[in-house]
Amino acid sequence: MAANSGGPRTERRFRGMIMPTAAHPAIRRVRRRGNLPSIHGNKLWKSSCLLLDYLQKHPPAHAARVLDVGCGWGIAGIWCASRLGSDVTSLDADPDVFPYLEAVAALNGVSTRHQVKRFEQISTRELAGYDLLLAADVCFWDELVRPVTNLVNRAVKAGVKTIVIADPERSTFLEMAQGCVDRHCAELLPWRCRGSVEARGALMVLENA
Repeated sequence: MAANSGGPRTERRFRGMIMPTAAHPAIRRVRRRGNLPSIHGNKLWKSSCLLLDYLQKHPPAHAARVLDVGCGWGIAGIWCASRLGSDVTSLDADPDVFPYLEAVAALNGVSTRHQVKRFEQISTRELAGYDLLLAADVCFWDELVRPVTNLVNRAVKAGVKTIVIADPERSTFLEMAQGCVDRHCAELLPWRCRGSVEARGALMVLENA
C-alpha cells in the first residue's frame, strides 16, 4: 500500500494488482486532460475485488479470450491479462473511462482491447468469440435488469464457457441473478474478501462449458 507522505493514499495492492485511487499521479494526469466519465466510471468499485478474489481462488478452465463488460477502469480484465495471460476486450458504454483504464493497465504492465458499446449492442455472434465474460456493478438501475439478463441469455447461447457477475447485492442484481438461476442453473454465491480492500456482496456464477 502506498501513500503520499502525510497525504491521501494513492494506491492499494490487491490479489497482485496495483489499484490506484483518485489521488494517484497517473489518474490525476488523466483527469487534468479533461476526461470525465459520465456513467459511474469515476473510480475502482469494490465489487471488482469480489471478481478478483473469486477468480484467484477458482481459476477458470477457459480464459484465453475474456470480455470485461461495463468495465469502468477495467481491473477485472487487467487481472486476467496479467495473471492468466488472457486476450482481454474491455467494453463500456462510456468512452471516457478508457484513458483511466489505460493508466491502470500501464501500472500493471499489460494492455487490453477497448470497445464502446451498450449491453444490448453486443451480439450473439460477437459473444461466441469469448471464453469468459466478467462484469461488476452493472445492474445498478431498474432499467438495466432486462439488458443484463438478455446479455447473459445471448452469452449462454453463444457458448461462452463461464460468466461471473459481481455486485454488492442490490435488489436489481438479485432479480437478474435469480432469473439466471431459474433459467440457466447459475449459482448465486455470497462472497466476502479481506486484505488491503475489504468487500462483500454476491456473485452470479454460470458454468456453461
